[in-house]
Amino acid sequence: MTVPPIEIVPLTGLPDVEPGDDLAALVAGVARTAGLRPGDVVVVTQKVVSKAEGRVVPEDGAPGRWVQRETRRVVARRGDLVVAETRHGFVCANAGVDASNVAEGFLTLLPEDPDASAERLSRHLSREAGGPVGVVVTDTFGRPWRRGLVNVAIGCAGLPALVDLRGTKDHTGRILETTVVALADEVAAASGLAMAKAERIPAAIVRGVRPDGPPGAARDLVRPPEEDLFRESPLQAVSGRRSMRFFGDGIVPREAMEEAVRAACTAPAPHHTRPWLFVVLESEPARKRLLSAMARAWVEDLRGDGTAEHVVERRLRNSDVLLGAAPILIVPAVRMRGAHSYRDEERAAAEREMFLLSGGAAIQNLLLALHAQLVASCWVSSTLFCKEETREALGLGEEWIPLGSVAAGPMPEGTPSERPPLPLEEHFMIR
Repeated sequence: MTVPPIEIVPLTGLPDVEPGDDLAALVAGVARTAGLRPGDVVVVTQKVVSKAEGRVVPEDGAPGRWVQRETRRVVARRGDLVVAETRHGFVCANAGVDASNVAEGFLTLLPEDPDASAERLSRHLSREAGGPVGVVVTDTFGRPWRRGLVNVAIGCAGLPALVDLRGTKDHTGRILETTVVALADEVAAASGLAMAKAERIPAAIVRGVRPDGPPGAARDLVRPPEEDLFRESPLQAVSGRRSMRFFGDGIVPREAMEEAVRAACTAPAPHHTRPWLFVVLESEPARKRLLSAMARAWVEDLRGDGTAEHVVERRLRNSDVLLGAAPILIVPAVRMRGAHSYRDEERAAAEREMFLLSGGAAIQNLLLALHAQLVASCWVSSTLFCKEETREALGLGEEWIPLGSVAAGPMPEGTPSERPPLPLEEHFMIR
């Protein structure tokens, strides 16, 4: 089989693009001169698309304001650099807000819908060529683990963005099990060889591409959250974790719970101990046994304190909505085994506090590890108020001190509301 050669033809002579310009007509003119033909893929930079579509904004001395506006989710932050997810799902530096190749004092934003932009260009260029012409809109992204920028596809039309080779054979006859080729990104990267930033060449023809599959869109390249192992930086994960009181459908995989407990057991603890236990209640009878024991204890305590009956019922109902609806409950507990014995009561009390604090640290690790695995969770103080009943329901010895309950389950649909700004002056002090 003869493999056609790949050609990259820079499209020179494109004038400076201004907001409102007919970009399709401008690109068609220079592509016609370069010999545009059916089957070609025309690659254009995000910058000229954004300019034509009026996505140019004044810097006004505050580029961070535009970065914040264009950011759907912060993935990582260090100093002035922000790696953010845009509303399109792209993860890139500063949410795609860029000052290069634009007039002084102005910035460009990513197109509102780069796939739609590519589709409009593809229709126009296909008419010009008398046959199908693919279009890829590119931007330059950095890459985790590797230095340097490379062109990637943020818009795609007229060719598959992805080519799924799973189930086909390699040249040795071995079945491919995981290979999915990002064809649009390969075309984008190749075009970068002919479109250097300083050479005023914002478009090129990539010829000889074999689009083995139906046309797709650049949004097909965005990895879904459930497949993303690197969704957040460690710092962002700490601030991004939320207490979730509602859960999605499905179960929590056993391995996710095991990984969370392993992470919990890396918490600091006194005297080189690991004084924690995490009792996971998966079965309905186990959860009901605990919740019933807790409810009886709460009712007795609340009524004994003279709490009004309707308040008792409301608290039980609120607890049942959260703890009863969770697919699993995790009851953390701590024991004082390994603690030093002190005759001085003050030092003995401090020793007990050390172990309780280590329990809190282990719970925080547990919650963060669940969050990292896309498991929603919420810590509830519940069992702290009925330790004896909890130990009896779980079959624990007297040495164990229950430290509340963690309700956990699959993440619900939708994005949690943004966390309100922290009044740092109330929580931060330097002397």
